[in-house]
Amino acid sequence: MAKIRAGLRALKIDGLEYDVIGNVNYNLGSPMREGLVGSDKVHGYKEKPQIPFLELEVRDSLDLDLKTLQAIVSSTITLELLNGKTLVFRNSWFAGEGNGGTEEGNIAARFEAESAEEIR
Repeated sequence: MAKIRAGLRALKIDGLEYDVIGNVNYNLGSPMREGLVGSDKVHGYKEKPQIPFLELEVRDSLDLDLKTLQAIVSSTITLELLNGKTLVFRNSWFAGEGNGGTEEGNIAARFEAESAEEIR
């Protein structure tokens, strides 16, 4: 029997659901590793932290206040995926420009967070 692997069930910010357009890109903030090479061989690697983030587009509506969206700080964002996983971003803030378009009623949004985790 085939299993669903991709797709979005819901995006919620502090429990309020938003209409999402298209793909959502995200990073849970795992450390980024970069190789260290010397003149003679590979010496190992270094690590540096990454900021957990979500990049997406939400659909505009009469109920959506752009200034309120852009003012989000210290929020909990949940991304419920159709494969059964939920991604939780804690202490999140709006980090995008807030650009919108009239043809599709889309508003670009980027959220960054202090921490994120995957729940199965």
